[in-house]
Amino acid sequence: MTTRTDPADPSPRPAPQASEPPAGPPAIRTVAMPADTNSAGDIFGGWLMAQMDLAAGSAAARRARGRCATLAVEGMTFLSPVFVGDEVSLYAEVASVGRTSLRIAVEAWRRARAGEETNQVTRAVFTFVAIDSDRRPRPVPEP
Repeated sequence: MTTRTDPADPSPRPAPQASEPPAGPPAIRTVAMPADTNSAGDIFGGWLMAQMDLAAGSAAARRARGRCATLAVEGMTFLSPVFVGDEVSLYAEVASVGRTSLRIAVEAWRRARAGEETNQVTRAVFTFVAIDSDRRPRPVPEP
């Protein structure tokens, strides 16, 4: 869940597609259902992005010890499709922590319902801000 930077081109680029899911349990595991499709029967990219936001939000809230709000999503590229019935596992890890913000790297992996082979579907970095009860930014506590 890293990005590479070429010294001649400072813009971040997604790292090559991983061949294995991250170690450890996923933040979320769900199944793509017919209600998650468009009229052509394909899973909506927006559905997948929402699942990623849920996984990232969970990691952000745990690290910030409280409520967080999504600020931005960086570098989302769809690498392979998700089909109805696929199990989708979402892995989230804290990439960096600022005074009030957190960057959470998320990877989505799919497994066909009747198989064991997995492949990476997408990845992105979500930025969150820790907020207080008045929805104002608050410092992220030390770990």
